[in-house]
Parts: sequence; C-alpha cells; structure tokens
Amino acid sequence: QLQASGGGLVQAGDSLTLSCVDSGRTFNNYAKGWFRQAPGKEREFVAAIGWRGQSTHIADSVKGRFTISRDNAKNAVYLQMNSLKSEDTAVYFCAAATKPYVSARDLLRFVGSWGQGTLVTVSS
Repeated sequence: QLQASGGGLVQAGDSLTLSCVDSGRTFNNYAKGWFRQAPGKEREFVAAIGWRGQSTHIADSVKGRFTISRDNAKNAVYLQMNSLKSEDTAVYFCAAATKPYVSARDLLRFVGSWGQGTLVTVSS
C-alpha cells in the first residue's frame, strides 16, 4: 500500500524528488520515512517525519542535502534530494511505523511497513 516513485538516473549535483503514496490511506497517523540500500550494502536509514509532520530526523550522511515532508491530505510523503552524489546511488524504500502517533526519531524503533523500492542512480 506504500508505493514509492520518482527514482531515475541523474548526474552528480542534480536534484530529485521521491514520492511515496499510501494508496490504502492506512498510514496518515503514522510516522513515515525513507531508507536506502546500495548494492552489496545493508539497508540504511535516510530520513523520517513524525505523524503530524511536526518533527523530522535526517541521517548525518544526507543532512543539509535531503529534506523530508508529508502531505496527509494526499496520503503522501516526499524526499527532496539535492546536490546528489554518486554514493547516494541506491534503491530507496519508503516505510511507516507499526503503530500510530510515533515521532520521527521513534520510527527507527517502530518501522515495520515497507513499500517497494525505487532506484536512484547518480552518475559522477
């Protein structure tokens, strides 16, 4: 029910926005976030946003370049990625908490609902 889109092939320094739509309108009161998995590496946290959008938590590796936002009216969460680097190449997954009313930081403790990934490839 979490459907990610927006990936593609870009050049280093470019920007890209990923979208994740909750087609079942299941997760509007849930913290959501983005994770990524590069080839040969484990999945890692990228960004999270609280259930009301009042808090965000960004991984140090992308802080200052990536922004997460949500629009509950559209059942969507977004990841704005600027100044992309080759090391940002990965499959990006959106995810939601397993229970409602969780803050952004607590998504890491309660993440459990995953969407399919969207591939982002950054060429140098």
